[in-house]
Amino acid sequence: MVDHIVIPVDGSDESKRAATRGLELATVVDATVDVVHVVEKKSIRLATSTEERTRLRERGESVLEEIAEIAADLGQPVRTELAEGKPGKQICEYAAQRDATMIVIGRQGLTGLGKRLLGGVTEYVLHRSEIPVLVVPHSDGATTKATDYSRLLVPTDGSENAEAAIDPAVTIARYCGGAVHVLNVVDIQNAGGAFSAGGLEAEFIDRLEMEGRDAVDAVASGITETAPNVDVETEVVRTTALDGAAAGISEYVADHGIDLVVMGSHGRSNLERHVLGSVTSTLLRTIDVPILVVARPE
Repeated sequence: MVDHIVIPVDGSDESKRAATRGLELATVVDATVDVVHVVEKKSIRLATSTEERTRLRERGESVLEEIAEIAADLGQPVRTELAEGKPGKQICEYAAQRDATMIVIGRQGLTGLGKRLLGGVTEYVLHRSEIPVLVVPHSDGATTKATDYSRLLVPTDGSENAEAAIDPAVTIARYCGGAVHVLNVVDIQNAGGAFSAGGLEAEFIDRLEMEGRDAVDAVASGITETAPNVDVETEVVRTTALDGAAAGISEYVADHGIDLVVMGSHGRSNLERHVLGSVTSTLLRTIDVPILVVARPE
């Protein structure tokens, strides 16, 4: 269920775009929205006068007002909040206190260094939030509104964490009238390990593909049980790329015109609760469609 969305904003173009996508999604799924701006504690501490501190807060209010105007144009009511402290921590705590069911945030904000990097605040939220986090890149396609998420992708490696993506994917697909693609990527490089130079036997690869088929069928069945009217497409593909499963997923996104990826925060290889999986981390940095990252419930 997606019924309460928290949107952190910092005044950057990236956060403005993310806020727009979050507001659009809220209009589709009929969710309430909180928009929050955090005045960084360090900035307040470095301010040399009351006037400078006041200007910092006024700037924050101006950022919130800009997003409120976008919300008004979309007919979406919002609640705005000006907070102070460490942005990542404040965002996570605020979302938890408000019983949010999703956080929508830009891939990089004012401190982002480049297209291939995530902003520090976004990194923090992804690692610490118990709530699904929708990460929106700046170049997510000017014509791809959140109301047009008609092709969703759920990558799965058969892990429980991957299956945690089912419910939010179904919710969005149901409201947007979209189809859900379920994908398993057989990573030949990773499977081969030290023996990859000598090649892998066909029987071994066939077994990996059968396991992949079981994984996508399990997710597809979960989707169908929850929402029989949602169209589901499944596929198992191979990749020999050095980037492994991430490369296979990225290629599938491009080839099939995927609008939104919904995936677990980590897969089989990550045992720590707050460790972002290598596949998820790579995709967040490299593909230009929004990714909804869902953590496995405790």
